Amino acid sequence: MGSERKPIVKMDELKVVFQTKLGSVTGVENLSFSIFPGETVCLVGESGSGKSVSSLALMRLIEFDGGNIESGKVLFSSESMSDKDLIKESQRDMRNIRGNEIGMVFQEPMTALNPVFTISRQLTEGLRIHKGLSKNAAQKEALELLKKVRIPEPERRLKQFPHQLSGGMRQRIVIAMALACEPKLLIADEPTTALDVTIQAEILSLLNRLKKETGAAVLFITHDMSVVAQIADRVVVMYHGRKVEEGDVYKIFNNPEQDYTKKLLSSVPKLGAMVGKKFPEAMKLDSSQDADPIPIKGTNEPLLEVKNLTTRFPVTGGVLRKKVANLHAVEDVSFTLNKGQTFSLVGESGCGKTTVARSILRLEEAMSGQVLMNGVDVLKQSKAEMLKQRLNMQMVFQDPYGSLNPVMQLFDQVAEPLLNFKMAKGADLNKRVANLFDRVRLPQSFLTRYPHELSGGQRQRVAIARAIALNPKLVILDEAVSALDVSVQASVLNLLLELQVELELSYLFVSHDMAVVERVSHFIGVMYLGRMVEIGDRKAIFENPNHPYTKALMKAVPVADPNRRNKIDDLKFKPISSPIHSLEHIPDASSYSEIKRGHFVLTNELGYS
Repeated sequence: MGSERKPIVKMDELKVVFQTKLGSVTGVENLSFSIFPGETVCLVGESGSGKSVSSLALMRLIEFDGGNIESGKVLFSSESMSDKDLIKESQRDMRNIRGNEIGMVFQEPMTALNPVFTISRQLTEGLRIHKGLSKNAAQKEALELLKKVRIPEPERRLKQFPHQLSGGMRQRIVIAMALACEPKLLIADEPTTALDVTIQAEILSLLNRLKKETGAAVLFITHDMSVVAQIADRVVVMYHGRKVEEGDVYKIFNNPEQDYTKKLLSSVPKLGAMVGKKFPEAMKLDSSQDADPIPIKGTNEPLLEVKNLTTRFPVTGGVLRKKVANLHAVEDVSFTLNKGQTFSLVGESGCGKTTVARSILRLEEAMSGQVLMNGVDVLKQSKAEMLKQRLNMQMVFQDPYGSLNPVMQLFDQVAEPLLNFKMAKGADLNKRVANLFDRVRLPQSFLTRYPHELSGGQRQRVAIARAIALNPKLVILDEAVSALDVSVQASVLNLLLELQVELELSYLFVSHDMAVVERVSHFIGVMYLGRMVEIGDRKAIFENPNHPYTKALMKAVPVADPNRRNKIDDLKFKPISSPIHSLEHIPDASSYSEIKRGHFVLTNELGYS
């Protein structure tokens, strides 16, 4: 971008150090780059490369996270200030800058939101402090912000608490909070990680629109190279706390100079890469892999049969909190998962994917239907029988920080299921846990660490190690690789596929990443408003999508090529209908037409046609 213009941020020789039990550790060293008005700079690199540390240092939040800025400058300029070195500012002054001049979207929405306050309270707080709005004016503004980020039923969401929303909805709330005061610089730390592709495309478009309207700059931190290709003007590639390459987005994608940048780009799963292949197979990560990946056929023997599964949640109202309506989270869903194969559930956040997964494990109680595991109906089992069934069924949750115990060492957390089921103890236990860490590519020095000492991607690998510890028959993966950077994501996907062959594992794979789904799936179910709208094998869904919603999902997938950016006008998303119905409402049974053998499309009218 033009050098004659003044940058909003100029970072110069930044160095951040952390003090640990083993001595000082350098998180970021000699980092320099600038961000100009109306420009999007993407910081990319693997987890642990120093991307988030850089952004927290810019906001002066790193001091609350155990870090210390040893040297360097962060010069910030806006209409109200010029070349102010943020590192020399007091925390009192930084409070006025944060939220007002600089907005931030954090990586994990559940930890960024306060669990005891309503969405309304959290959205209006910044508006009242920084803009001086009255309570009513702040409420109206908050409602508009929710509409901007395409939250269904915004009036109702304002009264809810974070735990009542899906992961994708929580992330949209955090983005709305960051946009509230129209900041001059928006720092977005993995803002679309938890979002499905349609919402992601709209959020990226929203950030672009904000840039154009206000002249704001965006510092976008991500591991998703497809997102980088969609939004970046310039790219800064980081590795081990240092900048290894910087350049225009077209230069980085078309002519990368550093081996590390080339590796990052080669690890991106590309939509269409599995065309012509009948079965899933591992990615070829580097040239040293001579042998071709082995296709994973699995078997045609059913392991899990879900029949007419329906899960609804009560909606209460009034002074006495009486049940006034039902939220139809999952409505008449049926599918079969074969032994040694992967069935993927895809769709927007709030469509019921995770509720299906939780209902199968009895973490949510289904209203009706059958869940047959090796012919046994899980929904009818007693608590004692269900405990034994847990040996066969394990889950990797979406939010690794929420699913790990913050006060337990990682060794104890991975060892816990083995101890609970009396499968190992003593030296054998130590050996098995160390082996699990090796399998998920984590160093054994991490065994004595706590979850907060790991990056988001590293925490998710611990969760995967814990899930496979008992050698289960079925593993439910709820957005299990969405928090991982691309090279680690590729190796973890390969690991999951290797384990599938070794242990004859079956996966129920819940994801919004269509390129990953294409890579690992044998069969796919597309969900919308609690229903399965299209179901078939991978070839049928990806090469011949029939339902309008499936087609919209495919069109929204970002491509890792800056020359092929999505235009929001081409996407034309329809607003999501409400899943809440009156107590008297009796929905129709799901009705399907068979396009070809094994490929079914819903014929019920769901308002998406």
